[in-house]
Parts: sequence; structure tokens; C-alpha cells
Amino acid sequence: MILSVSRRTDIPNYYSEWFINRIKEGYLYVRNPMNIHQVSKIGLSPQTVDCIVFWTKNPLPMMDKLDQLKEYNYYFQFTLTSYGKDIEPNLPDKRKQVINIFCQLSSKIGKEKVIWRYDPILFTDRYTEEYHIKAFREIANALQGYTDKVVISFVDLYAKTKKNMKDIHVVKLEDSRFFEFVSELSLIAKDNKMKIATCAEEIDLASYGVGHNCCIDKELIEKIIGCKISVKKDKNQREECGCIESIEIGSYNTCKNACKYCYANYSDEKVNSNCQMYNPQSPLLCGTITKEDKITERKMKSLKEGQISIFDL
Repeated sequence: MILSVSRRTDIPNYYSEWFINRIKEGYLYVRNPMNIHQVSKIGLSPQTVDCIVFWTKNPLPMMDKLDQLKEYNYYFQFTLTSYGKDIEPNLPDKRKQVINIFCQLSSKIGKEKVIWRYDPILFTDRYTEEYHIKAFREIANALQGYTDKVVISFVDLYAKTKKNMKDIHVVKLEDSRFFEFVSELSLIAKDNKMKIATCAEEIDLASYGVGHNCCIDKELIEKIIGCKISVKKDKNQREECGCIESIEIGSYNTCKNACKYCYANYSDEKVNSNCQMYNPQSPLLCGTITKEDKITERKMKSLKEGQISIFDL
């Protein structure tokens, strides 16, 4: 199985102690967000977990724990944007800290295992095309040699995010300006020896050198683990999403990054109350099992088929 850690919250930043404890114990619990009393028990044996995909904006709190994952294969989706505290209020300074953290992580685990995400892109009077192009170039120059790929997307204003974004006046670019913007990002990525792709975007930008990304990527996972896997597209994601099936272990309303555009947090009060329940020794992230809960052990298995030959590379 592929473990997603996590689309719903920043586990490397805030809950790495919990995750490592779960690895040591060999299992964890996950609530079904659509039925909170339905709890799944997920086994974490290295023989069953084929690869772990980490999602984070600051893996520094986890860096000294990575040696405890030596029996596992993994890679990081590392979001590094140019927004200030008005959009991403609880993140460290990008120039002074986060770029360096990215480079440290890449040097430790290998550049092919750290994907740079410059997303979501939103445009305002402050965050104009010119602003993004200048910032994207600066970050790309700093990350040259530390990653092979950059992923971009454009902000979606979900119903749950509109409340958080109410004071941020997002503007939409005219088509001609949009395509010029994408073309410029593509050129910058190429200059810095990076592939560039979009995440869950319907629009085809191949003529500008921009592909469609798979964040939980079958090809990359097979390369990392040295083995073919048998797996289907994730039917629980949007049609535009190219990700393969995975087990999501995070919880909504638990991320303390507090990014304004985030779809996984929709109530500051709920985030605060959930975070107060965090116990790194608990099998459940930010919560406890109650008598109303029904725990079901999910039958998981490895997806491995056979070793990759030289003709697959």
C-alpha cells in the first residue's frame, strides 16, 4: 500500500513524534471524515507499506527522525511559495529558513525524493504576475540541483475556503496574460533543470512545456522502490487528479499552518480544540477512541509485482 502523510494536515511539521511512535507500534487509527465513529486500523509493517508520501511546508521537526524510517521507502511533496504572513501566517521565513531546510532535506535523502510545490498560485494586487515570476525565479535558482521537479496549481475557491479568503481579493487573469505567465514559469524551470507540471488542473499546457502531475506517482514510486506495482487511479480524488490509490492517515482541522487558501481547515475553533487533544502516544491523531466508535482493521497488502529491469528505466 501507499501511505499518504498527509493531504489533510502537515504531519512532518507538527505531528512527527506521533507518526514515528505509530511506526514503532506498527499501526494507527484513522477516522472516516464522513462518519466519525467509523475508525480504521491501519497496519504499518514495512512489508506492507510500499512507499510513504509526505506532504509538508516545513519538515524541519522531522529531519532528525528520518533515520528511524530506514526500513521504509518515501518521498516528500514540499510546498515552498513566496507568500507572506497574510496568506501563510504560521510558516518560517522563506528566504532565511525554508529554502535552506529544503536543501538540507534534499542533501539528506536525495533530490529525486523531494518535489517542490509552488502552489496554489493566486493573484491579488500584491501577488501579481510580476511578483510571482520574480519569486519563482529566485526560489528556483536557490533550489537548482536540489530537486528534479516543480509542481504548480492555481487556487480553487471552495465553499469551505471562501470564509478564510474573504479579506483577500483574488483576481482572475485574462487568457493571454495567463498563458504568458505559465510560459515564463516553464522557461525558468527549464533554466534550472527542473520538469514542471500542474496538479489537478484540467487545462492542457503541454504546448508551454508543462505536463500533468501525479503527486502520488506510480512511476516515481516504482523508481524509488525498484519494483513494479499493481495499482489503480485514486477514484476518491477529482477527475483531473492523476494520483494512484493510497491510504490517507491525516485529519481535517488539525493543521496549524493556518494558510488562508487551505481546504483542509475550515474552522479556527475546531483546529484549536482538535490540537488540544493531541497526544503523541495515542494511536489516533488529535483524538481518543470513545465507546461509540467502531474499529475495523483494514486488510492491506503490498502492491509489488516484480523487479524493474533496465528496460523500464
